[in-house]
Amino acid sequence: MKKLVLVLVLLFPLGPDASQGAQNPELKRWEQRARNVTIIRDDWGIAHISGKTDADTVFGAIYAQAEDDFNRVETNYINSMGRLAEAEGEAAIWRDLRMKIFIDPETMKAHYEASPAWLKALMDAWADGLNFYLAKHPKVTPRVITHFEPWMPLTFSEGSIGGDIETISLEQLQAFYGSGQAPVTSNDERELETEPTGSNGIAISPSNTVGRRAMLLINPHTSFFFRSELQMTSEEGLNAYGAATWGQFFIYQGFNDRAGWMHTSSAVDAIDTYHETIIKKADGLFYKYGNEFRPLTISVIKVPYKTDHGMSEKTFSVYRTHHGPIVASANEKLVSVRLMQEPVKALRENHRRAVHRLLDRRAGDRPHLRLNLEQRAADDVFGPLSGRVLQPRVPPGDGERSVESHHADVENITNLEQRGGPIAREPDLAIGHIRQSGRPAPSRFWPTTSHRRR
Repeated sequence: MKKLVLVLVLLFPLGPDASQGAQNPELKRWEQRARNVTIIRDDWGIAHISGKTDADTVFGAIYAQAEDDFNRVETNYINSMGRLAEAEGEAAIWRDLRMKIFIDPETMKAHYEASPAWLKALMDAWADGLNFYLAKHPKVTPRVITHFEPWMPLTFSEGSIGGDIETISLEQLQAFYGSGQAPVTSNDERELETEPTGSNGIAISPSNTVGRRAMLLINPHTSFFFRSELQMTSEEGLNAYGAATWGQFFIYQGFNDRAGWMHTSSAVDAIDTYHETIIKKADGLFYKYGNEFRPLTISVIKVPYKTDHGMSEKTFSVYRTHHGPIVASANEKLVSVRLMQEPVKALRENHRRAVHRLLDRRAGDRPHLRLNLEQRAADDVFGPLSGRVLQPRVPPGDGERSVESHHADVENITNLEQRGGPIAREPDLAIGHIRQSGRPAPSRFWPTTSHRRR
């Protein structure tokens, strides 16, 4: 018990001087929450966090991540909010613009306010944990984010490398919205990768192991130190161990006492592009949709960037159709993009996955087009769960034709349970090799031959 108290005091030193408390009135509230959290580090330095509530545990988990590598935590949110140019200068302007086109802080704040109370409590705890860390470590100087707000986790709800937004060409974006003079920092992994990509997962049931314990293995093909390792437990029932992508408050790959989860990433259809026919009228620009012409909407986006003489700023007028923002031009048409963006559902899924004890057959949220391989180890039952919102294959078309649906809940591929025997899981096998009576033919869905994300 003495050791536990010592660890708590070291991680959450209480009793600041009066001047510090006066400068930050929230400090007392953070310290009160810290009393509900215990962080113990094992011989390998891995943090084991326990709290009274799930929110208390999130508070401690993100604090521990910041202790381990605050720079990685902050950098992930600098990128997700399109603020890299504030740290690295003009070369990152176009990457920031690409993020800001899709990630709008005001929209994220509205999502936060509309979130269920339990999820808001987790996001509040996340922000409190990082702000408490900064208050307790005044020598740590953030590159950009000096105060974290609870809506920010909604900008980074995907734990893999390279989200859908990053598939949009920076060069084409600059060619459309810019003068072509600013240098572009490329982050197209398809150009930079020198090693094989994709993830591989294997689940082995207890009946096939010598120790009669389940094994859940993954080769995630990520860079070294891309995720932290920790355990999160609470008196409300959370008890999960595994890997969390830096800055996120959920176990992205791991297990609880009944189930394990991992993922291999596919390239099923989560992105639509539309070639919009544009005409100019006296009162503005319009795009053709069916038999009508609709006005292009314009939003103003400002991108601050660092210079040798302080901060500067570029302003962009971004065009949009009801499909999505314009990101390029091609063959005398404008190209708009629609992404699947449901950050509230994504966070809900990621947290619920850690507390579920059974192989989940419900459609649920499932906003990620992931190929999660989960195992209910205690019952020797396991199987792959494909994304719950696979997009039906449709012939290529232009912006004049409506392609609204991206749900195939009735026909999509769900669970393939198996007792005993191993299942190996590779992204390219995901669609074509899981077929049962009543399931759709692989030809109805987009292929999974590209699996850059993982």
